[in-house]
Amino acid sequence: MSEISNILKRTVEDRFGFVRLRGELSGVKRAASGHLYASLKDEKAVIDAVMWRGNTQRLPFQPEDGLEVVASGKLTTYPGRSKYQIVVERMELAGEGALLALLEKTKARLQAEGLFDEGRKRRLPFLPKTIGVVTSPTGAVIRDILHRLADRFPSRVIVWPVLVQGQGAAEQVAGAVRGFSGLPEGHPDRPDLVIVARGGGSIEDLWSFNEEVVVRAVAECSIPTISAVGHETDTTLVDLASDMRAPTPTAAAEIAVPVRAELAATLDDFAARTKRAILRPVQLGRERLQARAERLPTPETLLQPQGQQLDDLSERLRRGLQDRTAQGRERLGNLRLSPAVLSRSLRDAKRSLEAVRLTPSLVTKPLADRREKLAAIARLAEQLHPDRPLERGYVRVTGPDGRTLTDKVQAQKEAALTLKFRDGDLDVSTGEAPPPRPTPAPRPKPPKKGTPPAQDDLFG
Repeated sequence: MSEISNILKRTVEDRFGFVRLRGELSGVKRAASGHLYASLKDEKAVIDAVMWRGNTQRLPFQPEDGLEVVASGKLTTYPGRSKYQIVVERMELAGEGALLALLEKTKARLQAEGLFDEGRKRRLPFLPKTIGVVTSPTGAVIRDILHRLADRFPSRVIVWPVLVQGQGAAEQVAGAVRGFSGLPEGHPDRPDLVIVARGGGSIEDLWSFNEEVVVRAVAECSIPTISAVGHETDTTLVDLASDMRAPTPTAAAEIAVPVRAELAATLDDFAARTKRAILRPVQLGRERLQARAERLPTPETLLQPQGQQLDDLSERLRRGLQDRTAQGRERLGNLRLSPAVLSRSLRDAKRSLEAVRLTPSLVTKPLADRREKLAAIARLAEQLHPDRPLERGYVRVTGPDGRTLTDKVQAQKEAALTLKFRDGDLDVSTGEAPPPRPTPAPRPKPPKKGTPPAQDDLFG
């Protein structure tokens, strides 16, 4: 049996070297070793297919039952089961229709999980300080984004280089998104916004951005994301999972940051409006104050009633004086001065004078009181006389004009000084010739104790 099985194996492999088969996948399963086992079938036939792990890792899509594919490989037999099979080296989706069908199937499944719900989408930051870009570092996409950001609002950009097409592109894109999302809060390289970008292309070129691993990474990203994959007419599942979709990478840069010049103009406008808002109450208050001031009466108007009242009182005073004068003149004219009237008045004055009793005490007592007050003042003046301390050893310093000097500054200004002692005066010089000293006025002698001061003449 082994011999014939080997003969059949060599015959099949020699007769059918490299073939391409188109059919529908059925019974797809992956072994623990990573190998892929499935069946290819059409309307009339079925053939087993096996794909080794090294080739499965390079597949640009996830094989599933019902997909129509084109498999390229070598026909061989499997003696253990007496079956012939194809060892697939490369597998492609059979046409755009199959890709669209797979896309719709994946979209429906992820949508059922809520990955595309509008309620879970977040608002983008108004002015991100750092922007993370997941794209190819050598394409025109990153240059367009950097140029547009520089024109609008220069920002810090961190590029995570990835493949955007082909085998392994989906895993790299998903890893970059998760890498940005995994940076802790406060990390200097953690971006405020992530842009996933790629240029335009066919559905096969953009297929990496329809892979479930990329869609889940974008949906689970803790940082707001913008999807900018393809041109305006291209739509991928990443566009549905991101927080914002941009039609082009350049548009993503425009969405990410505002225009700096417009912000400056807006701030200037706000400043002007604030200034107007602050000055408006002042202006309104000034206008109200001016209007009220114009309604206030003038000082002349305020004083008109008082002026009129003053004129009225002046007139009344003039008439009253005239009437009083006329009445006095009339009474004086009616007064008859006769000798009898004068004699009666004289007798009345004499009686009033006789009624007043003039005794010496009425004159001496006020004089005694005033004498005591004058003596007390004299004693006080004697005690306060400036020469009294000379008896106790003090000296009084006077200037040329006889003024008593009480401080050093005044004494230094004089060329000559006079020192008054108890028993006489001593002239001293401060450096310059002393001016002639005026003859001092004789000091009044204090009154002797017990001697009353002279009394003024009461009668002049």
